[in-house]
Amino acid sequence: MESSSIRKLFKILYSEYGPQHWWPAKTPFEVCVGAILTQNTSWKNVEKAISQMKRKGLIDCKSILDSDMRTLETAIMPAGFYKQKAKRLKQFCERAYFNALHHMSVQDARAYLLSIKGIGRETADSILLYAFNKPIFVIDAYTKRIYGRIFEGTYEGTTRDYDDLRIEFEHALGSSTKVFNEMHALLVEHAKRFCTKGNPNCSSCPVRKMCRYWAKHQTRRKL
Repeated sequence: MESSSIRKLFKILYSEYGPQHWWPAKTPFEVCVGAILTQNTSWKNVEKAISQMKRKGLIDCKSILDSDMRTLETAIMPAGFYKQKAKRLKQFCERAYFNALHHMSVQDARAYLLSIKGIGRETADSILLYAFNKPIFVIDAYTKRIYGRIFEGTYEGTTRDYDDLRIEFEHALGSSTKVFNEMHALLVEHAKRFCTKGNPNCSSCPVRKMCRYWAKHQTRRKL
């Protein structure tokens, strides 16, 4: 277990970047839409898609369900995989009972969301944390990359099971929704600034002293 090291990582990142006030959405429903659209694409593309949805008045469940598929597909085209994602949005809106989800336990709400076709663990947890303010940690590609490099010394990132890693972060960080929110956002910011997918800026990284990948890299340079 890396609990103390995860807490140390949080402190360093928070000191470096400050509070993030994330997720970038104006309403809980917009969070849900963004969580579905961001699968396999960048947030910039999602923002373009959501902007087009707003212009077409497609930013609530009723409007999405009432729209024809072609109109919805055209609106979300910037997010990629638009035919598949349009179906997922409609399926979500058919079954997403917001009032019920608000009052469910984390476990029950998660199980319910995962029963909706096209909603995987990362998407469900993003919706629970950011739209419903429930204490669950989100594991995304950025988190896997940073965790793998810092704690395992692997360049590509960890291959650990999603829920095993989620539970480890939750144990390390406590049960604060605010802390989970901040840590996830801080990891995203750090991945964009330093721990990039290709050519990471290790020499200037604020957490390089605790990074096993950096240590291995330094050792190779000395040989």
